[in-house]
Amino acid sequence: MICAISAVFFSVLLCCKPTGNSKADRVIRKPTGSPAPHAPAERRWLRQGKQQMAALLSNHGRKTAIVLVAVAMMPIRLWGQDVRPTTATDDAASLATQSSVLPKDGTSSPESDSKAAPAATSEAAVEPAADSNTLHGNFFSRFGQAYLQDWRGSESSGPEPKYRGFPAPISNPPFPFTVWPYGGSVTIGYPWTQAGPLMEAIWSGRNGEGWKKSGVQIYGWVNGGFNVSTSSNGRYANAPAAYFVVPNSVQPDQQVLYIERQPDTVQTDHFDWGFRVASLYGIDYRFTTAKGWFSHQLLHTNPDGTIGYPYGYDMVMAYVDLYYPHVAQGLNVRIGRYISLPDIEAQLAPNNYTYSHSLLYSYDAYTQTGINLTFKINNHWLYQIGLSAGNDVAPWVNEPNAKPTLNTCVGYTWRKGEDNIYTCMNSLNSGKYAYNNLQAAYATWYHKFNDSWHMATESWYMYQKNVPNVNNPSAASMLQINANGAVCNSVQQLTCFAPEWAILNYVEKGFSKRNYISIRNEYFDDIRGQRTGFRTRYTENGFTWGHWIGTTVLFRPEIRFEHAYDAPAYSTGTKKSQFVAAGDLIYFF
Repeated sequence: MICAISAVFFSVLLCCKPTGNSKADRVIRKPTGSPAPHAPAERRWLRQGKQQMAALLSNHGRKTAIVLVAVAMMPIRLWGQDVRPTTATDDAASLATQSSVLPKDGTSSPESDSKAAPAATSEAAVEPAADSNTLHGNFFSRFGQAYLQDWRGSESSGPEPKYRGFPAPISNPPFPFTVWPYGGSVTIGYPWTQAGPLMEAIWSGRNGEGWKKSGVQIYGWVNGGFNVSTSSNGRYANAPAAYFVVPNSVQPDQQVLYIERQPDTVQTDHFDWGFRVASLYGIDYRFTTAKGWFSHQLLHTNPDGTIGYPYGYDMVMAYVDLYYPHVAQGLNVRIGRYISLPDIEAQLAPNNYTYSHSLLYSYDAYTQTGINLTFKINNHWLYQIGLSAGNDVAPWVNEPNAKPTLNTCVGYTWRKGEDNIYTCMNSLNSGKYAYNNLQAAYATWYHKFNDSWHMATESWYMYQKNVPNVNNPSAASMLQINANGAVCNSVQQLTCFAPEWAILNYVEKGFSKRNYISIRNEYFDDIRGQRTGFRTRYTENGFTWGHWIGTTVLFRPEIRFEHAYDAPAYSTGTKKSQFVAAGDLIYFF
C-alpha cells in the first residue's frame, strides 16, 4: 500500500505539465530595471561546457528523475515477499547494517539507540545478524529488501557508536539532526552514521568490503510536493513564501544525489580526509544557484519577463574536508563550495523540520565558495573563521560580485549539550551593492526542555550599501538580474542603504521515532524592500506534522498563514495575506 501510494504520487509529480507562464508573473528577486552588462566571467571553454550541461539537464532532467523513482520503487515487487534464510557463510552476513536517515550537512547522529556506520562498528557490530535480516540475491533484490527491513523495523542494529562530546540532545528520526547543527564542517567528535538502502545493497554484495573500507557512500533522495494557496495571480504568486512558489500545483522540488566520504573525527591519533559532491535537480535550483556555478540556467530573462528555466540543475556542494586531530581537540578545514554556516534551516529537504521555508531563511545567503576552518576548543566552545568570494558567487566571476569576504562564528554549549548558542558574522566585506552581497550577523539558540520538547530560535540583521533605487529611472542601469534594488525614501535618491532584520522560532514536539509536530512563528522587516521586492513588515505562522515510514520515507503536511503589513506582497503584489495548505514526500535511497 505504501509503495503504491508513493508510485502514484511521483507519477503525477514528474509527469505533470508545468503551468504556463504569464506576462503578469512576478519574478523572484528580480529588479525592475535592466540587468547590468556582464563582464567576461570565466574561460570560454568552461562557460560553454557548463551551458551545454545545464541545457542538457534542463531538457532531460525530468527523465532522469523518473529513472531514479523507478529504481526507488523496486521494493514494490518485493512487498510481502519473505526474505529467505541464509547461512553464516553468506558473503553479506558481516556487512548488513541498519538504515539511517540522512544527517544534517556535516552533522552526525550519536544517539543512545543510533545505528552504527561501517567505520564506527566494532567486531561485535558486524557479526552476522539474524538470518531473516541478511540481504541476499542480486543487487536489485538486496536493494528492495533493505527498504522492506527498514519499513518493518526488522533491520539489524549494532552497539552505540563512540563519540567525543556531550550526548546528542535529540534523535534522528524524527528530527533532521541529533547534535545542534553548525555549518562549514563535519560535527567534530561524532561519528558518521549515514547508511541508506543503496549503500546497504552495495555493502552486502561481492565488493562490499572494499566499499566499506573506502568510506565512500552514494545516497540521496527524491522529493516532491504540492500546495493549495489563496494566491493565484502569476506563475510565482506564492512568493515571497518559499520554496513552493508556484501556487496550486504539484512540483518536483529536488532530486538529489550525494557522493561523499567523511573524515573520522572521533579518533585523535591520525590525519583523515573527506569530500562531498552534491547534485540537485528540480524547481529548488532557483534558490540554490550561485553566480558562476551553472548559473546560466537562472540568470537570463525570458520573453514573458520571468527569469530562468522552470527547472534546473545545481551542484549545491563540492568540497574537501581535511581533519587535523592534534590542533585543539580537532580542526577541520573545508575547501570548496559549501552551505552558508548559520541557520536552523538548509537548502536540502531532509535538513529541515518543515516542507516550506521561513522568510528569514528564504532571503539570506545560501552558499559560499572558499575555505573555512573549524576548531573544537573543548566540549563547550567552538570557533570558526573563513574566507570566501562572497555570498552565492564563485571566485571566477570577479569584481564587483566576487570579493574577499570574511566569516567568523563562535559556538557555546552548556547543560551537557542541551543548550547551545551559535553566533556568526556570516559575511563581511565592503558591503556595496552586488550579487547577493549581504553583510549579515546571526545569533541562534537551541534549547531542550525535556525528552520530547525542544525549540530553536534565530535572528539576523543584514544590509547592503549603495543599493540602486527602483523608483529612480536613472538607477535602472545599475541593477543586476536576480538582485533586487531598494525602495528608497525619496525618488531623488540614486542609491540608498538597505537594511533588514528578522527573528524566527521553532517549537518541536516528538511523539515517537515516527511522528513529530513543528510550530513556526516569525517576524521579518524588509525595511527597504531589497530582499523580497516589497517594502513591508511580515509575520508568518506555520504548523507541520512529520510522519516517517521507517527511516526512508518522510511525509510533511503543513498549513501556513502569512501577512504583509505595509504593502500587498502576495499574489504578485495584489494581496496582503496568504494561506497555504501544502505537503511533501521525501523518498531516500
